[in-house]
Amino acid sequence: MARTVWDSTVGKKTVMAISGLIMLLYLVAHMIGNLKIYFGAGEFNHYAHWLRTVGEPFMHYGWTLWLIRMVLVVAVVAHIVSAYQLSRRDIKARPNKYVHKKPQASYATRTMRWGGIILALFVVWHLLDLTTGTVHSGGFQEGHPYQNVVDTFSTWYGNVIYIVAMLALGLHIRHGFWSAAQTLGVGSRTRDRALKTTANALALLLTAGFIAVPVGVMTGVVS
Repeated sequence: MARTVWDSTVGKKTVMAISGLIMLLYLVAHMIGNLKIYFGAGEFNHYAHWLRTVGEPFMHYGWTLWLIRMVLVVAVVAHIVSAYQLSRRDIKARPNKYVHKKPQASYATRTMRWGGIILALFVVWHLLDLTTGTVHSGGFQEGHPYQNVVDTFSTWYGNVIYIVAMLALGLHIRHGFWSAAQTLGVGSRTRDRALKTTANALALLLTAGFIAVPVGVMTGVVS
């Protein structure tokens, strides 16, 4: 039955919607945690350490964080695979270009695919920069996330990469949240306006919240 559901277009859209909502919940929590950087190095570093001790003593040191990471990896893979397969299915269903132009979709809709690619590449860079330190500038310091963040956003390219990715994220959330609601049957004629307003508010809040970190470093508020 699971294979039958997955093979259907509705099944793939459902997987895409649920995995997207899981990532959205994580992003809200992640943004709130990131903003702790405005309270100083001690507060931010303590928060990073706390993430590894959540659930103790029932959970061993770092287990809860790794569990969250595994859920996120499954959600990201499911989201990308279902999006890719739906895109291929759509192309196969319409191999020829339309003779008449279709009504123009919103900017967010037309950039969903490219936005997804930008975000996937950003996640790889972000992990290599602030998790493993492989591409980090200024000398990666294990256990000192505050200084590592300041180092990254003290470079022009670190700011450009991050801000462009966050703008893409905002557009992705704006369209994706509303689409997920329609897929999961939450949308209706009476609720559409409220759902679109919520999608716009979430997109704006998350974009501004994430971009506030590099802006804080660039302006010297965070140093």
